[in-house]
Amino acid sequence: MSDKVSYKRLWKLLIDNDIKTGAELSQKAEIAPSTISKMRQDKYVSMEVLVKLCRYFNCTFDDIVEIEKN
Repeated sequence: MSDKVSYKRLWKLLIDNDIKTGAELSQKAEIAPSTISKMRQDKYVSMEVLVKLCRYFNCTFDDIVEIEKN
């Protein structure tokens, strides 16, 4: 049984903060566009990326990512 990572909570934060595109998030949070692309596909990203997002949004990990049980 493997678990899946989901960034649905992050995409909701973008809407709540009126951030329209991944490119805008990339620029504001100083994250590579390729990393945003990985997140759109619910792929794993580095802890450094998650920390940058948490600092930008002033939130915790569970506000941006969740682990879905299969």
